Amino acid sequence: MELDKTLKVVNVTIQNALNTIDLHCEGYRPFQLILYTLITTLVILKSWFFLFKKDEPLAKRSKKFVFRWIRRMPIVGNMIKKEVGKVKDHISAEKLFKLKPGMRYLRQLPREGYSDSKIIHEVDEYLSMDHKWDNGSVSGAIYNGSPELTNIVGQVCSKFTWTNPLHPDVFPGLRKMEAEVARMVCDMFHGDPLESSGTVTSGGTESILLAVKAYRDWALDNGIEHPEIVCPVSAHAAFEKAAHYFKVKIVQVPLDTKTWKVDINKMKKAITKNTCMIMGSAPQFPHGIIDPIKDIAALGLKYGIPVHVDACLGGFLIAFMEEAGFPLEPFDFRVPGVTSISADSHKYGYAPKGTSCILYSSPKWRTYQYFVSPDWQGGMYATPTLSGSRTGTVISGCWAVMVKFGRIGYVDCTRKVIKTARYITKELSMLENIFIFGEPKVCVVAMGSLDFDIFRLSSAMTELGWNLNSVQFPSAIHLCCTMLHTKPGVADRFVKDVKQSVQNIMMNPKKKNTGASAMYGMAQTIPDRSLVSELTGAYLDAMYDTSDYRNNGDSHRNGHI
Repeated sequence: MELDKTLKVVNVTIQNALNTIDLHCEGYRPFQLILYTLITTLVILKSWFFLFKKDEPLAKRSKKFVFRWIRRMPIVGNMIKKEVGKVKDHISAEKLFKLKPGMRYLRQLPREGYSDSKIIHEVDEYLSMDHKWDNGSVSGAIYNGSPELTNIVGQVCSKFTWTNPLHPDVFPGLRKMEAEVARMVCDMFHGDPLESSGTVTSGGTESILLAVKAYRDWALDNGIEHPEIVCPVSAHAAFEKAAHYFKVKIVQVPLDTKTWKVDINKMKKAITKNTCMIMGSAPQFPHGIIDPIKDIAALGLKYGIPVHVDACLGGFLIAFMEEAGFPLEPFDFRVPGVTSISADSHKYGYAPKGTSCILYSSPKWRTYQYFVSPDWQGGMYATPTLSGSRTGTVISGCWAVMVKFGRIGYVDCTRKVIKTARYITKELSMLENIFIFGEPKVCVVAMGSLDFDIFRLSSAMTELGWNLNSVQFPSAIHLCCTMLHTKPGVADRFVKDVKQSVQNIMMNPKKKNTGASAMYGMAQTIPDRSLVSELTGAYLDAMYDTSDYRNNGDSHRNGHI
């Protein structure tokens, strides 16, 4: 009886609701009802897409939306266009990449081929344009460069000029080299001899891209339709690049502003059912700080999420620091929960540029990074990395460098680099008007100031022949110590020049900065980040500009910016 009464009440309620809808629809023609329903549905879908679109946070998309409409206003748009044009006038190959007197760009093939002697002469001319780096004046970029190493790398690479690891049946020796490089690096990071695996890539960006691709595919395979990466805001931009390429949402977690490590509590709160990957850096690029890898890995274990350690910058240092007398907390495959590591052999591995490794704790993860096309008319096609054909030269050069140094050689280099970086950190920490970010333990020393625009220090050091890295949010500059900085007198010269430059700046601490670093600082204050992207695009355009600015009549034809 009770059930019958309940059903009766439900039926009456439904009937009343339908009658109410019918009353509201009276007076409308059928086509109007269909049209209004269609419009309402489209509005709801559009709103849902805007609010819950997965590849970018709502706040970021909202800012883009607002600034896009502001720029469409004629008065504002024209004013912005005029100001952007002024800045772009300073972003040109003519101003940024000046040629030597008498130099011209090659804009078409020479009618007759150059002789060998002419080629070498031209190459030497091109090299003479380079910034002087062998005196240790450059932050990062060149990590060894000794004549002895250059000689052996050149000899080995020349023997593999025409090789291609895409064809392991044709070049089995090269295949052996690549497999050995991956295995040796797995061993460096305490990977299981039977379970751990890896591949050689073209650099840290590709290693990171492959890790994100692998975990995205794993997520899709496990029913996660909208995968998300949770990473510190200090994570390398390659993670953002990977998220953009592979249509994955990136969730950036703030840092603890005392330690400059990722805030582990906020990282925990950022994890959702869509999280396919958590990561930490060892160390990160902006400040040289190692994230709390054990805590991050514990989150991965708790929630069943893969954990990546980005050791691209300092991987070939931190792997040897304990033996060099500078022990660290565990950060590699010894830590339960760590499933992958990226490490660049072309940095502190001292291999030729174009080699890195992506490593996995288990072959099941590496399988997800592969691309396989079983039905292509050209035959079954499969590649372990992003590239198809690759050069065998840098792989052979990497193998040669690793076996030349051996473990003892790497430990010795690590000891020198870390000792130098910590000496510089100690000396700069005693200065009153600058501060060091966090507690750098590896190779990067980042400086900031509460008393003056830190980019003025960058400009001053540039005038003294140094080339430092500028970072932002917050403003800072850093020195990435390499083997070149371990040469006698280099570290002392750097400290001396910083001290003198700070003293000079403090004579007028509020003075405005000028030059390229001033533009870098200004870029941080622009709320519409699409403008910054546009200006950065102009810089990238300038890199490929071959205009002859001395011939004004031909400038437009040659692609004048």
